[in-house]
Amino acid sequence: MERIFIKDAKNKAESEIFVSGWIHSRRDHGKLIFIDLRDYSGLLQVVFTPNNKELYEKAQKLRSEWVVGVKGRVNERPKGMENSEIETGKIELQANELVIYSESKTPPFAIETDGREINEELRLKYKYLDLRRSRLVKNLSKRHELILFVRNWLSSQGFLEIETPNLTKSTPEGARDYVVPSRLQPGSFYALPQSPQQFKQLLMVAGLERYFQFARCFRDEDTRGDRQPEFTQMDLEMSFVEREDVMELNERLMIELVKKIFPDKKIQKIPFPRISYQEAMKKYKTDRPDLRNDPSTGLGASKEDPELLAFCWVVDFPFFE
Repeated sequence: MERIFIKDAKNKAESEIFVSGWIHSRRDHGKLIFIDLRDYSGLLQVVFTPNNKELYEKAQKLRSEWVVGVKGRVNERPKGMENSEIETGKIELQANELVIYSESKTPPFAIETDGREINEELRLKYKYLDLRRSRLVKNLSKRHELILFVRNWLSSQGFLEIETPNLTKSTPEGARDYVVPSRLQPGSFYALPQSPQQFKQLLMVAGLERYFQFARCFRDEDTRGDRQPEFTQMDLEMSFVEREDVMELNERLMIELVKKIFPDKKIQKIPFPRISYQEAMKKYKTDRPDLRNDPSTGLGASKEDPELLAFCWVVDFPFFE
């Protein structure tokens, strides 16, 4: 039988299905054994009864994070036993076959929590386990949705997605380069790009006019809270445009993105406010002001509101002083 994703089980009531994944938790209630089975799409409650002695004895061995496959019948949960916190909370799987793919040692930390209480160094050491927790799976899924939306939206605006090289010459930018020795030319080095800046300008010279990519950038900088040695940025370039054209396009993109990908969030003010660099530094002491804290907006803004977004344009940067 073909395996299905757990999230699709909710549409299979009264049907036989086969699912695979990791044991998220196990509970024993009287003579019944319950496990929550997890794949990347969600959780599903699986029930083992003593009616099938061989299957029941096999289920008694199950432990958290074992990898298994289960075949069974999808039933509605008894009234009052539904779980509104998960997508499959109205159903359960009555198991009639169990395949154990892999047993697991006890993980070094809990998988079912959001992970914030765990030492970061330990989480990084076992990143392949840390990525199993639902909060991180949701974040990666949302990142995928966001990238897909931006890619399709920019394509609809006439942009071409073009990948630029990651092995290049050193260029004068704001940080130090990471260098890669050349095996074929001893004593020579490549540099990893701090940004696609020069390449995208060459694309404009080539007449491609509208370009974008999700670029990997590498910057050898001192350790700071708002700096990363490697990161991804959405990069674009346009020909035959003024500053207003670039700002207008990016503003439309952000507004549409929030509506589509984050419908529960609200943007404090549209069009986005514009303030000069001098005003930002004088009033907020930073060129990245958080306008949610500014009572002068008169909008009842509050940094404590997790659904509030406050975009702004900071213009007229002093390039030379």
